[in-house]
Amino acid sequence: MKPSDWKKDYEEFERITRQFHEGEISIPEYKALSGAFGSYAQRGAKTHMLRLRFPGGRVNKAGLKFIADSIRKYQIDKVHFTTCQTVQLHNLSVDTVCELAVSALDYGIVTRGGGGDFPRNVMVSPLSGVEQGEYFDVMPYAEAASSYLMDLIKTVRLPRKLKVCFSNSPKNVTHATFRDLGFAARRDGGFDVYSAGGLGNNPKMGVLVAEGAEANQILYYIKAMVKMFVTYGNYENRAKARTRYMQDLLGESYSDCFIEKLQEALREEDLVLPDYIHYVTKEGDGSTAEHIRAIPQKQKGLYAVAWHPAGGCPKPEKFGELYEAVKDMEETELRIAPDETVYIINCTGKEAKKILDITSQGAENLFETSVACIGASICQIGVRDSQKLLKELISASREWKLPDGVLPQIHISGCPSSCGTHQIGRIGFRGGMKRTDGKPQPAFILTVNGNDEEGKERFGEQVGTILETDIPAFLKELGEEIAKSGLTFEGWYKEHKERFREIAKPYVD
Repeated sequence: MKPSDWKKDYEEFERITRQFHEGEISIPEYKALSGAFGSYAQRGAKTHMLRLRFPGGRVNKAGLKFIADSIRKYQIDKVHFTTCQTVQLHNLSVDTVCELAVSALDYGIVTRGGGGDFPRNVMVSPLSGVEQGEYFDVMPYAEAASSYLMDLIKTVRLPRKLKVCFSNSPKNVTHATFRDLGFAARRDGGFDVYSAGGLGNNPKMGVLVAEGAEANQILYYIKAMVKMFVTYGNYENRAKARTRYMQDLLGESYSDCFIEKLQEALREEDLVLPDYIHYVTKEGDGSTAEHIRAIPQKQKGLYAVAWHPAGGCPKPEKFGELYEAVKDMEETELRIAPDETVYIINCTGKEAKKILDITSQGAENLFETSVACIGASICQIGVRDSQKLLKELISASREWKLPDGVLPQIHISGCPSSCGTHQIGRIGFRGGMKRTDGKPQPAFILTVNGNDEEGKERFGEQVGTILETDIPAFLKELGEEIAKSGLTFEGWYKEHKERFREIAKPYVD
């Protein structure tokens, strides 16, 4: 379907949104309905969030212009890059959210299915097509997958949401080996396919259901996954309706059941994709950019500029500045990463310097690239304000003046939903409560040693529950000890796992 084909659907969205504000629909009822349009009421039920889907995190100039213009027109004061490579617009009035959802379609942006029990935004390694050392460019296959999945929204009823992703190398930044369905690129141009993984409560690594799958046949695997979910997914108990629970139901027969559905898909229709050639035609102009955030691409003379606004929440006016800067740059676009970093790709050295200046107010070191979900001040189901915690930690860490790398990129989720991907962080925090002197106090569950790299995947080990007020002191003590060793966190932790727990012990229960 073309984006414009969805316009009729949004008449229903406006109807239910206005009924909600008239008190005719309860908060839970509205959440169940509005999610289908990529929108939720925020905490307090007076304002709204709108989630803009960008397949593969790819924001072209038209999409960037839409965001910049919308920010100016509606005076939007809160924007968030998510760990699923979307853009969330926050604090929207009822009129604004209804208008924006429809006007986005004219720019090729669809919010339909951005929440609720639908296929979600297809994720892709953010530098696919330009990254040095990648196996191959997976973006064309992801975009084909996105189009196919969007067409299923009106025809298939799923038990819960379905997340599909593609990785271009073993860096596995999209978590292809533990998503609902993940395609991990191989050197030979094919994919290893993983199924029924996921974060959140009771996380699971994916099941390897195919090795060396031909790239032009990925839609058969997606259709097989949908068939699996419809056949074996739990429609009765939402708490156990995600695809990972099918592993419990089917046990060791899971792979065999998947292959059976794959064979059905192969018999039913022709879903073979064309041979894609997706490459950058732009060439460098001889200018260079020497900066830690200017990443040389595999295309000689071109750069990707990394920009990580704290907590993935940039100043809204930056979108207008970026659009004005890139609108005349050939083939330049934005790519949102799963860790809330944004890359501005296909820049000459001269262009990269211009982008570096515009994005100078971002993360200054590894710790400041830490990840946080939008948090309980906005999210209806949030438990703790992860954005507030991260902001306080970044401010405090600048006073500590620790060497870069001593503290790792941490991941903070405000609740068990894992929107901050805390389970794969070297250090992770998950929002909760802790009783102190008989009273519940704001706290986080501390985890350590998560990893998302292909072949080394592991979820973080739970250390204990730490009071929110104690987290800065814990990280300061940890950082100071590591700094004395002359090592980074990565090198230190390998040799001092027990010492980590000793440092944490006075802070956790």
